[in-house]
Amino acid sequence: MLKHVVFMKFKEGVTESQIEDLENSLALLPGAIEEIREFNFGRDVIRSERSYDFALVSAFDDLDALQRYQVHPDHQRVVSKVKAVTEKILAVDFELKP
Repeated sequence: MLKHVVFMKFKEGVTESQIEDLENSLALLPGAIEEIREFNFGRDVIRSERSYDFALVSAFDDLDALQRYQVHPDHQRVVSKVKAVTEKILAVDFELKP
């Protein structure tokens, strides 16, 4: 199992409407992309100086499945929305050990 973790820092001035649109778009992905095994996302609740604004944690069977997800047209549409509202994105992909 491969975990895909993404942290997003929103641009100044991003609206509540834009964030809700991103959340709604993300929520549709598990039903559209069969490679997704787990899919969780949400806004930061601590709001500390070191916090990012939003996180996504998803899981895939293996690297090939993650790569198919990354190029899937539905995912690419959401990536465009992410890029429009973020100033910085961090990602980590790691294998779960049994």
